[in-house]
Amino acid sequence: METSTAPRKLYIVDDSPAICERLQAIFAEDDTVRVVGQAGNAPQAVVDILALEPDSVVLDLELQGSNGLQVLRAVHPQMPDINFVVLTNHAEPQFRHACINAGASHFLDKANEFHRVRDAVAGRPPRH
Repeated sequence: METSTAPRKLYIVDDSPAICERLQAIFAEDDTVRVVGQAGNAPQAVVDILALEPDSVVLDLELQGSNGLQVLRAVHPQMPDINFVVLTNHAEPQFRHACINAGASHFLDKANEFHRVRDAVAGRPPRH
């Protein structure tokens, strides 16, 4: 008997069209993940994430008129099982600490760790 596993649902939160396209391309090649939506601001992201219930969220910190910490703080208490992967240009220790404390599973620097996003979305253990 063959068992099929549904793809993990991924939601992308980033206000850069180039980053969103790059992430879409990475996951288009991965049949274990299906991108279910994206937003460029915190209010839309919170609404969508609560409605779509993704398994993972790739989350930038700097968004249009808002920030990724707002998303983490609004969603994580209600949906603590979501795998939040922060992918940011602001990789300073104080941001890492704030994101991990707010519920992020992974904290990646866009400049140096973009290649790790697929593993992070798959839920592989973080290497902080």
